[in-house]
Amino acid sequence: MKHNLKITAILLVMFVLTQFIGLYVVNYYSPVQIVDGQVVEKVDVVGLPFGLETPKVEEQGEYVGVFVSIIIAFAFAIGVMFLLIKFNTEVLLKLWFFVVVIIALGISFTSFLSTIQYASLIALILAIPLAYFKIYKQQFLVHNTTELLVYPGIAAVFVPILNVWTVIGLLVLISVYDMWAVWHSGIMQKMAKYQMDKLKVFSGFFLPYADKKTRAKIKSARIALKAGKITEKDIVKKKFKVNVAILGGGDVIFPIITAGVMLKTLGFLSSVLVIVGATLGLSYLFFFAEKKKFYPAMPYISAGIFLGIALSYLLL
Repeated sequence: MKHNLKITAILLVMFVLTQFIGLYVVNYYSPVQIVDGQVVEKVDVVGLPFGLETPKVEEQGEYVGVFVSIIIAFAFAIGVMFLLIKFNTEVLLKLWFFVVVIIALGISFTSFLSTIQYASLIALILAIPLAYFKIYKQQFLVHNTTELLVYPGIAAVFVPILNVWTVIGLLVLISVYDMWAVWHSGIMQKMAKYQMDKLKVFSGFFLPYADKKTRAKIKSARIALKAGKITEKDIVKKKFKVNVAILGGGDVIFPIITAGVMLKTLGFLSSVLVIVGATLGLSYLFFFAEKKKFYPAMPYISAGIFLGIALSYLLL
């Protein structure tokens, strides 16, 4: 097992919780719904806030063009990020994260505040300080709490412009890239290290924890400090080994997007099967992965998602 049982359980709970929050947010903005097994247009379609617009896809053939556009956009975004990392432009990278987090949180908050007047404005007022503490103050609790809402907000932008085949293609490409980036080039490890060491920002769930020996040392140091045997400076000089459990943002958002696509295609039960499959794939990785080794999560998650999609068409 890569992490202890408690940390593994916390990561899985946060993963599943984010998936279901994502379903709510995606469904709120979705232009269609399933009624008696049929896809029908919503009467009261709600657009994205802050002037954002998702291209409307009317013909099935248009999904291919949109899919190609998404791949190009992803490649461009990754390329820009690498350039910014290469030239150590931490200020611009943090600003990028800051803006994205504000928009994503705003989209999610607006869906939950929909019954309140000026919901999008209130959502923006809530999102800005949370994004500030998340990006610039590195507040641990704020970081992980906001992650629950960031990915649903981003998913709401992509779900309307994807169908089952294009989302499957997207999962295949992302899984192949993930394997290459982790096992061959090591880019993923370098990016994660850069984010945590230089930017002090990580796009994903982040849980530091200590093993039993380290916890015992920390406890002894606290007792000695309280008894006046050592000072705070002495504690600072001590090096306590802390493990870090992380789950990348991509590993969280792509299952939400897929579940959202299945929600508008076959309905709620299908989206739940996708979430269950993704959770099983991630659980397999967590329980059978070895400590101090890096693994690409998307191939395992995608395998579970594909199982959920297959069961959806077989059972529903």
